[in-house]
Amino acid sequence: MTRSRFIFTLLTLSALGLIQCTGAKNSIPVRPNILFIAIDDLRPELGCYGVDEILTPHIDQLASEGILFDRNFCQVAVCAPSRASMPQYFHQYGYYTVSMGKIFHNHMPDSVSFDEPDLRPAAYKTAEMVDRDPESFYYDEAIKEELAKVREERLRQNPRAYAGGWAYGRSTECSEAPDTAFYDGAQTELALETLKRLKSKDQPFFLALGYYRPHLPFVAPKRYRDLYDRDSLPRARNPYLPEDSPVMAMNSAYELTGCYDLEYVRHPSVFQLSADTARLLKHGYYACVSYVDACVGKLLAGLEERGLRENTIVVLWGDHGWKLGEHGSWCKQTNYLNDTRVPLILRVPGKMEEGKVCRQLTESVDIYPTLCELAKIPIPEILGGESMVPVMDNPAIPGKKAVFTQFHRRPRVSPDGGRYMGYSMITDKYHYVEWYTWDNQEKQAGELKGVELYDLVSDPAENRNLANHPDYNTIRLDLARRINLEWPAYRSFAGG
Repeated sequence: MTRSRFIFTLLTLSALGLIQCTGAKNSIPVRPNILFIAIDDLRPELGCYGVDEILTPHIDQLASEGILFDRNFCQVAVCAPSRASMPQYFHQYGYYTVSMGKIFHNHMPDSVSFDEPDLRPAAYKTAEMVDRDPESFYYDEAIKEELAKVREERLRQNPRAYAGGWAYGRSTECSEAPDTAFYDGAQTELALETLKRLKSKDQPFFLALGYYRPHLPFVAPKRYRDLYDRDSLPRARNPYLPEDSPVMAMNSAYELTGCYDLEYVRHPSVFQLSADTARLLKHGYYACVSYVDACVGKLLAGLEERGLRENTIVVLWGDHGWKLGEHGSWCKQTNYLNDTRVPLILRVPGKMEEGKVCRQLTESVDIYPTLCELAKIPIPEILGGESMVPVMDNPAIPGKKAVFTQFHRRPRVSPDGGRYMGYSMITDKYHYVEWYTWDNQEKQAGELKGVELYDLVSDPAENRNLANHPDYNTIRLDLARRINLEWPAYRSFAGG
């Protein structure tokens, strides 16, 4: 069983099987609605997180009306296992539950959790569209024709090619089409229609809406590309591998190679993108973020227009981070903070002073128990996360002492062809990682092969691994003790 399936199974059983309270629907009080907005590959590259060069006015406004979590981390820097940190059991407590877009991983409808598990725009319900990843949709006619030819060749070489041959095409697209012609714009329109319908129900709703952008390829309407001068966008300040980092620590940026104009990309230990290509990709990423920001703005305006704002909790969450040339790499798939630190904003009507910033350590597994407490639903004891309500009420109180992430490095993307598991602990001052060989048959860690230690006070960008520095010997030993003490089950809990 893969790690993502293991976590999904464990948490779904705890949420949907072990916690079915008799008579719950008949005994609950009026509860708040919940609008859960998940945004794929969204790192904290937002105005409200202090990034001045990006334009995200609607998300910034949401942050000014709620609480922004400045140091929230996902458990694994990749889509499926990170999203498995947050299944809900609100249906069991009288909620009408709806799933739209990318909530788990692309087309994975969960009919156990959701009354409507796969709500989608009408144009994408057809047999040829329903199992096609929305990341593969393009809107420029020339690119669509080009991709159709590439697909034909892919299927000729492999009749069972991934996604029916509809994988990524070019890494960027700039189309004159209107917002609603794109998948995320179309599902925003559908979400607004759905809110109107849900308002008339005699029960609260839990609407989960997953946006696909800014996932590769960077496809967005031209007017969002025009917001930026490509040559003025700053490059990554550290376009090099961390000093003394172990070979398995960095990803190969293989996700870029899924785009047929970037098939030549290799591991950052032996390859660097050209400056022009790096600017092209960052420009595309920024355009997609601004496009999704506009979708979020339209969604939130519709929530207010329908009279739902005052009784709806809004959660905006990124599933994992994304490198934009930092450490000479791109995409996610590491334990570095660029990949594991994620945006999280909550707006809870009547609950808190607006515009708070929580700088305590939090994790994506904390969202589930937090929403349970806010909705006055019992928190399942089996959950690994903790409610964030105390730090929401008072962001100055002590929070978690550490948060945990991990990553499985597979042989096909390791420079030395090895298979490893990296276990990671982040504290207020340090980031500590242990890399072990990994037996993927037995799902067991083997020999310790590498250690990373970053001083987040003096080196927040994680540019120098201090694990072997003599001045940090005592700190390293203490962190090694803590990771085994504070995360006692991590080796057996983590699958491949």
